[in-house]
Amino acid sequence: MNTIQSDTYPIYFNNSIDELVNFIKKGNYSRFFILTDEHTGVHCLPLVKSKIDGLGDYDLIEVNAGEESKDIDFCIGVWKMLIDFGADRKSLLINLGGGVITDLGGFAASTFKRGIDFVHVPTTLLSQVDASVGGKTGIDIDSIKNIVGTFTQPKAVFIEYDFLKTLPARQILSGVAEMLKHGLITDAAYWNELKASNLKDPSVELIYRSVEIKNMITIEDPTEKGIRKALNFGHTIGHAVETNSLINDEDPLSHGEAIAIGMICESYLAYKKTGLSAEDLKEITQVFSDLYPRYTISESNFDTLFAIMQKDKKNQDNKINCTLLTRIGQCNIDNICTESELRESLLYYINL
Repeated sequence: MNTIQSDTYPIYFNNSIDELVNFIKKGNYSRFFILTDEHTGVHCLPLVKSKIDGLGDYDLIEVNAGEESKDIDFCIGVWKMLIDFGADRKSLLINLGGGVITDLGGFAASTFKRGIDFVHVPTTLLSQVDASVGGKTGIDIDSIKNIVGTFTQPKAVFIEYDFLKTLPARQILSGVAEMLKHGLITDAAYWNELKASNLKDPSVELIYRSVEIKNMITIEDPTEKGIRKALNFGHTIGHAVETNSLINDEDPLSHGEAIAIGMICESYLAYKKTGLSAEDLKEITQVFSDLYPRYTISESNFDTLFAIMQKDKKNQDNKINCTLLTRIGQCNIDNICTESELRESLLYYINL
């Protein structure tokens, strides 16, 4: 359990920071840069710096922590810093942080001087099992998540399990939601293994399996023309709930908390539309309800949520498109859902 080989890049697990050192030594880069935020700068950067000091010139670029940094203004700030620090086409950007850093850094690198090399060192469970793998980069505009971005693969991903010890429990559970999704869409045995595990402290073996699943899907469909859409399960409704929470809540939902709501709602849609059994719907609802706190959604917000869904980048011909389960471990992509169906699924969650 050392390395997963993606289509064009390796994903390192054991001694991953040592592997990062080896990568930099072999890369013949003119210089390198580390993009981070203030939390990662405190908790994770010291380990990385202790290993890379002496490898050559590098500079730090720090942004504020949180989804608010994943916008065009912060991206322009990263580009300007790269210019000020003298980055050229033979430079390397190391994205050290969670999903905001890997999404933002990947996008900034993939567009700077028409593209410079970048690697990911994901420091949250969510970024380790989701954002860092698969080559999606992106920023938000007007609170629409990932509406501008590229498909650009990193040169490598370095997953350091010990970084998870720095995370609060809520952030661990945010990543667990994506792990549960991986089981629901492709692997019932993995779903059952997760259910039987301590999900407040998931093992490196479980994390490895999630990365395997995401990697397998993204290799088969790197630009989301087909099976990669399976990874969108829970995200049509979940992203809308997350976006609305980011705008309106003093303590907004984490990504995983919002996607958990989305998976409950979209499992209900699957029960109505694609043959998911009542027993599977009950099981899925119970697992997510036990792990994640209840969130109050008012019917008065339905119009707002639907308006956000209408701007979702996954839509086709102005119709809202969902990935839905047919049973636990199997899914069906490209299901058009009407406004009334989406409202009914939100009512299912409200009335639990």
